[in-house]
Amino acid sequence: MDFRERNFQDEFVFQASRSSGPGGQNVNKVSSKVELRFNIASSALLTDDEKIIIGDKLFNKINKSGELVLIAQTDRSQLKNKEKVIEKFYLLLEKALIPQKKRHKTKPTKASIEKRLVSKKVKSLIKSARKDVDLMN
Repeated sequence: MDFRERNFQDEFVFQASRSSGPGGQNVNKVSSKVELRFNIASSALLTDDEKIIIGDKLFNKINKSGELVLIAQTDRSQLKNKEKVIEKFYLLLEKALIPQKKRHKTKPTKASIEKRLVSKKVKSLIKSARKDVDLMN
């Protein structure tokens, strides 16, 4: 599923601020940190099912007003940080909307059960050998 074909760019809200990243004195005068805000609930490009899945899987990146908030501040350039945060957005959506495979229950093999029991017996012998010898006899 490629979300790059959908035009999310119209629904993004960008905010630039001063970064704490690399740049020396440049950090103090240039707003290179880019914050992307995307309102999931009001998006016309996502289906209702997709909105629910994204809300469940990315709840820790969504604020109280229902906006997905992503930040990029690694580069000294605002443009590069903007490109990075957009890339991060698409990767997050793609990862969140990959359907999870159903787990098939399996039983341990006879060999693995036997191996476990043997290792328990060995541990038991090692620990019993540590006990103090009764000196009264």
